[in-house]
Amino acid sequence: MTSAEKLAGAIDAFIDLVGRATSWLALVLALVMGSNVLLRYGFSIGSIAMQELEWHILVPICVFGMSYALRHGEHVRVDVLFQYFSPRNKLLVEIITAVCGMLLCVIVIWLCIPYVWQSWSIGEGTANPGGIEYRYVVKSLIPIGFALLFVQYLSDVIKSWTTFRRA
Repeated sequence: MTSAEKLAGAIDAFIDLVGRATSWLALVLALVMGSNVLLRYGFSIGSIAMQELEWHILVPICVFGMSYALRHGEHVRVDVLFQYFSPRNKLLVEIITAVCGMLLCVIVIWLCIPYVWQSWSIGEGTANPGGIEYRYVVKSLIPIGFALLFVQYLSDVIKSWTTFRRA
């Protein structure tokens, strides 16, 4: 096993760890949403902070979950043509799409850094009275999530290239 393949394995293991840890947030989100519904419709009690907490929890599920989904092949793929390709051509398509995905990740990270930095510099919070402050922390998850997606794409490139060279 080459050092590149070991790197890909380490990336995959790390993404699995992040994905499993993040999956627990789905339970937390369900509990928060259930509590909000029960309090609102059962007791006529509403909380802006609890409503905002729902999307504060949803953000890491989405931005960390996309790399986990890619890792396990649960991402969106158009198989109409792909299914008819030879195994070698499929690997080539995987390499090209992963490199394009990496470029997209770099662009998103590059473009969102000023956005996140501005949020941190003003200590951005909620505009709603009684809402959750520290919105800048949630915005910081965007470049982190795309960095995780980038490294998962890197792992995919390594694995596909290694298999392509051997085929």
